[in-house]
Amino acid sequence: MASKRVLLLGGHGKVSLLLTPHLVARSWHVTSVIRDPTQTDDILSTVKGDSSNIDVLVSSLEDVKSKGDAQQVIDKVKPDYVVWSAGAGGKGAPSRTQAVDRDACIYFIQAAADTASISKFLLVSYPGSRRTKAPWWTEEEWVGTQEVNNGVLKPYYPAKLASDECLTAVASRRKDLHAIVLRPGYLTDDEAIGKVSLGKTKARGRVARGDVAAVAAELLDSDARGWLDLLQGEEDIADAVRRVIKEKVDCVEGEDVESMVQQYA
Repeated sequence: MASKRVLLLGGHGKVSLLLTPHLVARSWHVTSVIRDPTQTDDILSTVKGDSSNIDVLVSSLEDVKSKGDAQQVIDKVKPDYVVWSAGAGGKGAPSRTQAVDRDACIYFIQAAADTASISKFLLVSYPGSRRTKAPWWTEEEWVGTQEVNNGVLKPYYPAKLASDECLTAVASRRKDLHAIVLRPGYLTDDEAIGKVSLGKTKARGRVARGDVAAVAAELLDSDARGWLDLLQGEEDIADAVRRVIKEKVDCVEGEDVESMVQQYA
């Protein structure tokens, strides 16, 4: 695949720091967006030796108050692909989660969808971000998911759900936009093992951040699209990505896509 320009939003997050070298290894150019200039060295040090394929853009996502604000960043970077791996991280008031995880993310989705040169948008979410029980889950799994969503993940859950649904909706309008919602389970700092369960997984489970990063890069370097849940598993990453593409796996199954389109597209 020809060299691509990637806009990485939330560049100093743990997954993003692990994702950056995977992208650079493909000879892609990465613009990593961070809010604190002191984080610059951390970004550049993700690759050994030449870091000329990495740019750092200091810009707080909390300052993105409109689609126009997001468009300014996109116009400056001119990316082919956009990756959203950002969020308030549960820090601050619920309004901060809404401002970043929902509003800013949606503004970037909308701006990207209106930018013809952008062909892929990968959004990092989580398996519980859905309105209805996944058809392949047990009732017990669904009850447990609802308890988490309405408990420790409130108000994170509605913010992420809105972003997932918005990306799905705009991709239904712009058929040439590959919208990928990567939905890893409980993130750990364990060593990446290169073995995953991708697609219609159990509702809950663990996965190393390093494996999430490797899967994200592989998905971007493929024809993947749709919602894809991710846990630690037994399948090689490249094989798992090829399988979900071949089988047209999409974990949006069971959700009301038409309602998403009516609301966002």
